[in-house]
Amino acid sequence: MPVVVVTDSSSRLPATLLDEHRIGQVPLYLHTEDGAQYAEGVDEIPPDVIGSQKVTTSGANLGDLKRAYAQAWEASQGDGVVAVHISRRLSGTWGAARLAADQTDGEVRVVDSRSVGISLGLTTMAAVQAAENGASRDEVYEAAVRAAATAESLLCVQGLDNLRRSGRISAAGHLLGSALAIKPILHMSDGLLTLRERHRTSTKAVAKMLDAAVELAGDDAVTVGIQHCQNPDLATEVLAQISRRLENITSTIVVDLGAVLGSHVGPGAVGVSLGHGLGPLR
Repeated sequence: MPVVVVTDSSSRLPATLLDEHRIGQVPLYLHTEDGAQYAEGVDEIPPDVIGSQKVTTSGANLGDLKRAYAQAWEASQGDGVVAVHISRRLSGTWGAARLAADQTDGEVRVVDSRSVGISLGLTTMAAVQAAENGASRDEVYEAAVRAAATAESLLCVQGLDNLRRSGRISAAGHLLGSALAIKPILHMSDGLLTLRERHRTSTKAVAKMLDAAVELAGDDAVTVGIQHCQNPDLATEVLAQISRRLENITSTIVVDLGAVLGSHVGPGAVGVSLGHGLGPLR
């Protein structure tokens, strides 16, 4: 049996890919001010909760991780488990994952994807493809580490209030982004969301994000992931535009950021992620 890969719900991988490739998934959590708790990917979350500034989130918990790793180990029939999780600088999930892995007698190796959203999803798929090609547990781990090191992720948001409130971007970044209603472009840098550029309109910000994505892709074969928060029409348009400009696209995927990530970036956000070295997604 191939090595089994586990990720968390922030990867935003569709259920079809999770099921087809036997990918284990642990939930991140969303908490409302009235005391309700929702497990992402498990519970049905009311649409009006997504993007609200009156919610908090938490990472995968130790119990969920231990159960997921035990199930994955059994499914691998002894070949091992590789767990690919959200950046340790954005969530406590990686720390909990290390604690859970330490209790498995070396059966599980944990990867810090240094990313979030569909960029994490593409790194997870790089690990899955290595496993399905017969790689050992350590080789699958190295494939995920390489994919994480080369991934690129850009995001346009309508404002930085949600990110500042949750501590995912600095106060200085908030001040730069909020002046004159400027629309920021963020990118993942060393596991953190940082301010890359700022523009006066959303249209200009999206155009510049596409320019940057095309430059980052160069002539390489890339897998393109488009993610959005309650903005499917713009996501479709972004995919169409980048597909016209890049000649060497291996696969494309469009996903909604969901409740947990949506609560941090706010409604209207749209982003582009690039994965290198992946085969076609199927």
